[in-house]
Amino acid sequence: MSLDIEKGHGGAGSALTAAPFPTRIADPAPLGLFSFAATTFILSFYNVQIRGITEPNVVVGMALFTGGLAQLLAGMWEFPRGNVFGATAFTSYGAFWLSYAAILIPGSGIINAYVDPTTGKLNGEMLDNALGIYLFTWFIFTFFFFLTSLRKSIAFISLFGCLSITFALLGAGNFTGKENVLKAGGAFGIVTAFIAYYMAFSDLLAAERAPIIGLPMGGFKHD
Repeated sequence: MSLDIEKGHGGAGSALTAAPFPTRIADPAPLGLFSFAATTFILSFYNVQIRGITEPNVVVGMALFTGGLAQLLAGMWEFPRGNVFGATAFTSYGAFWLSYAAILIPGSGIINAYVDPTTGKLNGEMLDNALGIYLFTWFIFTFFFFLTSLRKSIAFISLFGCLSITFALLGAGNFTGKENVLKAGGAFGIVTAFIAYYMAFSDLLAAERAPIIGLPMGGFKHD
């Protein structure tokens, strides 16, 4: 992979996964980005309550095996390629989806811990506040990635910028209990998913041995 591509003049994975030394490990960026995009797409549509859906539990399977396991593996494959950014991003967001799935799985007992033993009713306010803290923690984490992406490309800035807003809105929606704020977070999540789809497709094209050029990512030239 050329230095020009690494600096953001090629596909999405170029800036995310360019190895500083020869490697036989295939570029894991398309796997990680597609996994992230697909799982985010599903959950975000649930968050905007499309077709009357109010419970997100169907996303558990995707969160465990696609957004979670597949993305975690993509992160592990980034380490031997010498890519700190890609390894940290894919591994961390893979762990995010696994942790989110654990919250939704009834057998985990996480949500049941917020049931008042005296009344047998769920303490919704405490649960929402706990989820708000959880989501704001990921907002802080994502915002640092957004700052790092400022030196990469417009695609990366857009991805982590929209994802930061998504986490902030979802966290605020849980704290305030305002449904419209949660729906706004879902809407930004849908935009984030489409950006990730675009980046994954660009990197998939760029990785082909045939003369296929990746989609433009809006890379920056560095002196």
